[in-house]
Amino acid sequence: MTCTAKKCGIRFQPPAIILIYENEMKGKNRQRIMPVRNFSKFSDCNRAAEQLKNNPRHKSYLEQVSLRQLEKLFSFLRGYLWGQSLAETIEQFQRETTIDPEEDLNKLDDKELAKRKSIMDELFEKNQKKKDDPNFVYDIQVEFPQDEQLQSCGWDTESADEF
Repeated sequence: MTCTAKKCGIRFQPPAIILIYENEMKGKNRQRIMPVRNFSKFSDCNRAAEQLKNNPRHKSYLEQVSLRQLEKLFSFLRGYLWGQSLAETIEQFQRETTIDPEEDLNKLDDKELAKRKSIMDELFEKNQKKKDDPNFVYDIQVEFPQDEQLQSCGWDTESADEF
């Protein structure tokens, strides 16, 4: 069955992911309710999203829904289970998915580093100019002003004896 995902949302009571899709054979919009089972306020949203996306019953319907969107929906559910308001949950999700340029990524563990890298990859893909884009310009050349004199770093001029 071929279907095109239109909207994806969450229902809090009883917990379920709701997908509105278009059945391409019949041309009708349909709704699929996927119940969320065994999810608590201590559950991992990423793992729950992967399990739902890889579930054989829902796999063909969730092909076009990104893992990040499912993870966001599960974080809303987890925030609801913690008793947070929707605004608090959105703010917390924004903090978790925003990259701080001053953060030292060398101090993160492997799981957090992989999460940050996936966020950066997604941001790169979103901002990337492709040949099909209307604002795409091939071979942009930019002259950078040099008002100040260039300063040397000094790190490459030191001798090896000082180490």
